[in-house]
Amino acid sequence: MTDGNSVEHLSVVMTTETDIDITQATTANVMTWSSSGIELYFQCAVVVIGVVGTAANALILYAMVASKQHKKHVLIFNQNALDFLSCLFLVITYTLKLCNIHLTGLAGYWLCILILSENLIWCAILASKTNLVFLTIERYLKVVYPIWSKNKLRNWMTYSAMAFAWISGFVHHTALAISTSDVIEGECYAGVFWISREWQLAHGMFTVLVFYVAIVIFVSFCYVRILIAIRRQAKTIANHGASASSTAQTQSHQIQTNVIKTMILVTAFYIISDMPVNAYYMILNVNENLTLLESGWYASLFIFFFYFCANPFIYAAKFNPVKQILLRMIPCMKTPVQPFVSIQVASAPFAATSTDQKHN
Repeated sequence: MTDGNSVEHLSVVMTTETDIDITQATTANVMTWSSSGIELYFQCAVVVIGVVGTAANALILYAMVASKQHKKHVLIFNQNALDFLSCLFLVITYTLKLCNIHLTGLAGYWLCILILSENLIWCAILASKTNLVFLTIERYLKVVYPIWSKNKLRNWMTYSAMAFAWISGFVHHTALAISTSDVIEGECYAGVFWISREWQLAHGMFTVLVFYVAIVIFVSFCYVRILIAIRRQAKTIANHGASASSTAQTQSHQIQTNVIKTMILVTAFYIISDMPVNAYYMILNVNENLTLLESGWYASLFIFFFYFCANPFIYAAKFNPVKQILLRMIPCMKTPVQPFVSIQVASAPFAATSTDQKHN
């Protein structure tokens, strides 16, 4: 945070050389906001979102562990863990910004790089996006290519994907924060010091194309194929009659469908909420007159942060194993809730989804 006569961020469109006049650059390129203006309200709102999201995601993580779904759906559990961290980092980062800390020395520099630059938030967000891709791939293979996935997919592949998501997200954005952020006169200037205007533009286009456009195209293709495959499986089951094996297959199919529908809602919510911030970021890298202090940026960023707060409610409403555990925690709902043993039928044989029993 800054005082009334200074600014927190320089324009992201400013390029810096070793002999830059920081005062002149600030006057020319930055829109100044009062500490009691839109920035303050935005930061307070984000802290509230972060607190709600942290509590909600923690509850979902508990429900997944209690229902033992963290072992069956490892990547879904990892997705919620990353959402939990994103919300926790929101609370920490924006609370410190509200404290208006004057940065000095090595400790001040690293506080700027790691936290005040929002580095930890975006590290977790990038890891979450990468994990969402791996989660889509896993669902796609298990539904569309069940025999291949049963024979080829192994637990070490899943854990390797999780590790890659974490490492790639934190390494990528931390390197970016170190190279483009610095402390000037006790304040943190994040995303400012680019090697050149061309390098900044290239990075902006890369970020939008890879972490949004490509993900949207890829997950849309996969889930369309998944829905087609599930529809075919439903027709096959309907033609089997009412035998015992068919009943087991039907239950397994319903559980698999429940998981897929939950992830489709989560993915669709991500696509919608992430669109404004990516659109603004692309325009910002093209238009040198825009900054990260515009009200449009705050609005788009608020919508995106809201995604991590609202995400747990999708799992609570649509993911049956989690839903049943949460209902059991409500005293007046304990009697109506059916025993959870029916969910364990997920391991029942089913031609298109049997891989969940062994490799999740």
